[in-house]
Amino acid sequence: EGPGAPSAPGQEKGFASDPVSGIKIPVPDGWTGGTTERGAAVQTAPLPCPGNAEEQCTRGSAYSQTAERLHLDGKTPEAVAKADIKSNANEGYGGKTYGRITSHKVLASESITVAGQKGYYVRWKAVTEKSDDGYVESLAFPSPADKSKLVVIRMGIDVNPKAPSPSVMDQIAKGIKAGPTGDGGAGAGQEV
Repeated sequence: EGPGAPSAPGQEKGFASDPVSGIKIPVPDGWTGGTTERGAAVQTAPLPCPGNAEEQCTRGSAYSQTAERLHLDGKTPEAVAKADIKSNANEGYGGKTYGRITSHKVLASESITVAGQKGYYVRWKAVTEKSDDGYVESLAFPSPADKSKLVVIRMGIDVNPKAPSPSVMDQIAKGIKAGPTGDGGAGAGQEV
């Protein structure tokens, strides 16, 4: 599943397809992206993690999976985004990779439309013990392919001059669109 892998059906240049949730995530300039076992992921080039040089980190990433897969049982995008943000921050910037998160500041907590669906996002600035702080965002919205399922996009960008601007998170959110689902059906009423 590397960059050299043949593209899966439904792949579109400049997008990473998530056939599980029926969406496509835009790949920002200079980033790579592709389909994963749980959804889709886009990221900057790997580099050694600041807290553990034997592990690989990135300056920026965004990946999708279902709320169910993350064991989030909120019924609304707002509930799911608010429930996920702490885990997202800890997995992205806590532990051995960046050290402990010592505090955070809520930068945004508001409604957003994603792929034509009414969603919600929460963005934090996480302050770490050892290294770069991070901007983290949990974005939740109904799957365009199945409105009863909620999709979560977890994003993270280092607070570092070499990292992308946090505005890339907004570009990614605005660029997400409905895509083919994994069951071979293209989803109802899709524009081509």
